[in-house]
Amino acid sequence: MKTTRRTFLRCGGASAGVAAFHLLPARAAGARSPSGKIVMGMIGVGGMGTVNLEAFLGLGDVVVKAVCDVDARKRAAAKARVDARYGNRDCETVADFRELCDRPDLDAVMIAVPNHAHARIGVAAVQHGKDVFGEVPFAHTREEGQALLRAVSERARVWQSGSWQRTRPEFRRAVAAVRAGRLGRVARVEVGLPGGGRGPVWQGASPCPDGLDWPAWQGAASDRAYPGFIDFHWRWVSAWGGGILGDWIGHHGDVALWGAGCSVDPERVQGEGAYPVDGLYDTAISFHFTARYRDGMEVTVADGGRLERGVGVRWIGADGAWIWVTRGALQASDPRLLEEVDSSGLGADIGLHRNFIDCVKSRREPAVPAAAAHLASSLGQLGEAAMRSGERGVRWG
Repeated sequence: MKTTRRTFLRCGGASAGVAAFHLLPARAAGARSPSGKIVMGMIGVGGMGTVNLEAFLGLGDVVVKAVCDVDARKRAAAKARVDARYGNRDCETVADFRELCDRPDLDAVMIAVPNHAHARIGVAAVQHGKDVFGEVPFAHTREEGQALLRAVSERARVWQSGSWQRTRPEFRRAVAAVRAGRLGRVARVEVGLPGGGRGPVWQGASPCPDGLDWPAWQGAASDRAYPGFIDFHWRWVSAWGGGILGDWIGHHGDVALWGAGCSVDPERVQGEGAYPVDGLYDTAISFHFTARYRDGMEVTVADGGRLERGVGVRWIGADGAWIWVTRGALQASDPRLLEEVDSSGLGADIGLHRNFIDCVKSRREPAVPAAAAHLASSLGQLGEAAMRSGERGVRWG
């Protein structure tokens, strides 16, 4: 029987699924490896999956034992990378993520797949006792994110989200200054994301290439003809991705809420978006929405060209003072706001992959835990719902 999003939420993503694996014993990290190293499997080994694979291969206390992908060519390429790193031919290839998650010889998995499969694979992994390094966004829909968050909590798994900006010095300095009260009460936050949202001209259905299991790639998403691609441009199709908003909210949105010390969803969201009216691509090509919180704070998210400071995050105090940060740049309305900032209280500033492995061993909370990743994704998902609903937006809570 094909798994739909509804059956995922009812059976796989909620407490029933967790209960089914409740008797799985907890184990000490690295117990499966004679050397005490953390043994990992990689699920999704194209794009960011390859980047993450290389990062984990570079850690001396990690052993990558298996790679999984629905594309045979990517499986083979990933195996070749692993075997070259270890000087042997021991890396195993797996086509079905469920088979990999069920393996008792793995301590943890990395998940880097299209958005629509994040929660389904994530729930399967944590239900089988695996710790997870998962790419952003946390989940494709808010409901799937809630189900995944419950599963992570109930199974007491370590979940590290790939929001790497939390380890960058400019973002840490900005967040530390805001959290130290340099702006007083944060009244507003502006989150500028890149614009855009359409892939190359779609020529219609194409023959599926040899070695690709297209039904498995689609998973619980609606059944469609193969569009001629499986890399990158899937994100412009709402059944599979969330466009620029769905991608980048897990980065700049996460930093914005982190700096503001926000740990709850907004009460009301209003906004507007522009969407393609024909063809395959249907995610927002421009967007602007404002989320209002119970304490009076407002967070505005928009494609960068519609905000004064462009792409990045700007926290604004009640008196108008501000701090703005983006990749590679940090500014403030008064340079003194950024003087002698101590970011040591923000946790480890090492790379996310190193931090993840350390936390798998220690069972401490990682740099970007599941709750924070879900909160950032939820902000974008509520904004998407508000833009599609019209002028009245959506109320929550």
